[in-house]
Amino acid sequence: MPTHAQVAAKLLRDAAGFFNTVGEQNPTLKDQMGENANVFQQVAHLVENDPEGELQQPEGALGEEPPAGANS
Repeated sequence: MPTHAQVAAKLLRDAAGFFNTVGEQNPTLKDQMGENANVFQQVAHLVENDPEGELQQPEGALGEEPPAGANS
């Protein structure tokens, strides 16, 4: 029986395939759909190989709290 991570990775890969198909059928969207597919493939890999890992965000990335006193 597959694990939750395996099912999630398969869904992500299927979504990547969808994005690639849309890009192939719509040349004006091809680059963006390819980027989307690539991200979904990367996340599928992460979910399978490090399901409890944490994403590293560059300093100042959206959603990141500024250090205490930084706005003073």
